[in-house]
This record gives sequence, structure tokens and C-alpha cells, in this order.
Amino acid sequence: MNAIQPGSFLTLHYRLARADGTDLISTFGDKPATLSLGTGELAPAMEARLIGLAEGARASFDLAPGEAFGQRNPQMLQRIKRSLLEELGDPERSYAVGDAVEFPTPDGKAGFAGVVRELGDDWLLFDFNHPLAGAPLRFDVHVIGVL
Repeated sequence: MNAIQPGSFLTLHYRLARADGTDLISTFGDKPATLSLGTGELAPAMEARLIGLAEGARASFDLAPGEAFGQRNPQMLQRIKRSLLEELGDPERSYAVGDAVEFPTPDGKAGFAGVVRELGDDWLLFDFNHPLAGAPLRFDVHVIGVL
């Protein structure tokens, strides 16, 4: 049987869940995922757990807080003036805590998201951390094929 190595092409079922068991993503009830290790489709900590597993293997891994998506960074919380949001976006848009807002990169070729955490009279506090940053996670896999 083939074992997973860096750069392997895989077919597998996987599940990523919060430490309390709440599913974040799961392919177990649907068709399996097909991916190539090292291309960024999975977080590096998750890919590292797959190395050495053989076809047919089933495994479960606990990922420590921040291991998969980094630690929460307080510098990624930024206040943005409503006037700037109106200037750069839709001046009629209203915002609520929990809203995800897409921002363009400085070169305008890509974007990144921030989540509204607080509303002030003339500002909004956005969190630009990955939503799973700092979270302990559970990673379950069933390796179907390795090339």
C-alpha cells in the first residue's frame, strides 16, 4: 500500500470539528475530497498529520489551540471610521456585529475579510484574524487513495 508523502495526491474523507464536536466541515456524508499535499488546500499542521498514513488508514488528531490556523493576534483588531467605509464602499450599507465584510488589498487584485465585532458612533471594530485562529480542533481522516 502507498503511504502519504509530501507532494502526494490524495483521495480521502475528512472532518474538521471544534473541540466540543461541532462539525466545521465534513466530507464523510458526501463524496471524498481529492487534493495534493503542499498546495495549501489544508493547513500545514493538518497536512503534517497525514504524512506516513497508508491507503485505508483511519485516524483522529487533536490540534492544539492555534496550531492549525495560528493564534489570535490582537493587532488584527482594527477600528475603521464609518466615513472611510462609506467612501470606499456602499454609503447606504448598514453593519451589524457578526457581519463579514470584504476589503480590497492595496493593489486591488485580491481581497480579505474582516468581521464586525463592535459598533461605535463613527467607527466599527473589525477582526481580521482567521475565524478559527486560537481554536482547539479535531481532525478525522479516512485515506482512500494515495498517488
